[in-house]
Amino acid sequence: MKVELQTIGSLLRAVAEEMGAVLVRSAFSANIKERRDCSTALFDERGRMIAQAEHIPVHLGAMPAAVAAVMQHGPAFGEVWALNDPYAGGTHLPDITLVSRTAAGFAVTRAHHADVGGREPGSMPADSRTLDEEGVVIPPTRLDEEVMSKLIALMRNPEERRGDLRAQLAAHRLAEQRVAELCARRGHDVVVAAMDDLFAYSERRMRAGIAALPDGRFEAHDVLEAIGGDLEVHATVSLAGDAVAIDFTGTSAQHDGNLNCPLSVARSACFYVVRVLVDPDLPASGGAFAPVTVTAPEGCLVNARPPAAVAAGNVETSSRIVDVVMRAFGEAIDVPAQGQGTMNNVTLGNDRFTYYETIGGGQGACPNADGPSGVHVAMSNTLSTPVEALELQYPLRVERYALRLGSGGEGRHRGGDGVIRELRVLEDCRLSIISERRSHAPQGERGGEAGTQGRNSLNGEPLPAKVTRDLRAGDVVTIETPGGGGHGR
Repeated sequence: MKVELQTIGSLLRAVAEEMGAVLVRSAFSANIKERRDCSTALFDERGRMIAQAEHIPVHLGAMPAAVAAVMQHGPAFGEVWALNDPYAGGTHLPDITLVSRTAAGFAVTRAHHADVGGREPGSMPADSRTLDEEGVVIPPTRLDEEVMSKLIALMRNPEERRGDLRAQLAAHRLAEQRVAELCARRGHDVVVAAMDDLFAYSERRMRAGIAALPDGRFEAHDVLEAIGGDLEVHATVSLAGDAVAIDFTGTSAQHDGNLNCPLSVARSACFYVVRVLVDPDLPASGGAFAPVTVTAPEGCLVNARPPAAVAAGNVETSSRIVDVVMRAFGEAIDVPAQGQGTMNNVTLGNDRFTYYETIGGGQGACPNADGPSGVHVAMSNTLSTPVEALELQYPLRVERYALRLGSGGEGRHRGGDGVIRELRVLEDCRLSIISERRSHAPQGERGGEAGTQGRNSLNGEPLPAKVTRDLRAGDVVTIETPGGGGHGR
């Protein structure tokens, strides 16, 4: 690459990273300021992703759909547009996306808000059946103070919501300023041309990496543990020349629960797998996704139609898509064993507070190394909420937080261990758990053994993988997360 192109690419990525820093440092909720459940990126004038911060894969891969949805409304410079509708560019309702114009395209932020209304505190009910049960649905909407006030009035803890939205707005103001400065220093036409070149460079590198893989058609399937029975995710990966096609024909139809997801989330999971297997050091831009085609029958679990509920689809179904597509690639090349395959979503709250966290677990072993323990992997990539921050801000106490020793699968290389997270509630509230791998353990690879499946309990009594119920002050919720699979005999 030319020196100037590398320089401009680095500057654009620095802007995306600085946007993320502003958002995290300005946020009010622990979910954003501590766990960093947010993502930032820059797009060109054609709505193509050019630079992103190293944030949440499930957010970033689905962002182009949000930008495309806003572009249909002809956004003007100085306007900020908001959306969370999964069927109009969003992922699930707690993820609120803001889009604004810059001097050379668009700036985008996406953050998981600790509540967006709905029938359960935290807006992540385990048993929702329609989208309206999960919170306020925001189609692409021009955001101003009046609109913001109307929206947050429908949510719990409105001042915390206002603070987090203003943190996102601060990131957008920063992006507008930095991109304008870059264009003034380098020239608008030079920056726009560099964006084209960066997109094309990522595409060339990805195509070269795919071309080095063996051609063929490879299939895999796995299940999701829905309330009432398992649902199948089936993927066919077709490698031909310098392109890859991933098709989900054979996947279960959308169901009467919330494990459904829009196609944008399925695409995001597929993009993640292809990138980490083919060229993990590739500069992140939409060009890396261009050689990848993702299709799924309309009305199936991974290409759901409204008004299907989607709260768990973004977090759990995306994780299973990663497992299935990775396993299909494993028919052609060496891949890691399955990791925990779940985000272990825990939501606690009442009318006074809402708290949401995901919990790390064991990652699958690689062909040449043990899997890491107690990490957020695949589509998550968040941090853990520090015990001190959690106990200071919420009526919760962490009784135990430890590695779940021995939960990783045996093998030539051992899978990583899960964790044990034990929370005592100090006032009456509601609990929702959305988790996976409680009945079906993460599988090993090349003869490695499976990791230990996860387990949930309340005051020592078992809880199902997905549950919503009342808690009383003093109750203790324990989450034991899965270990990763082992690799090799």
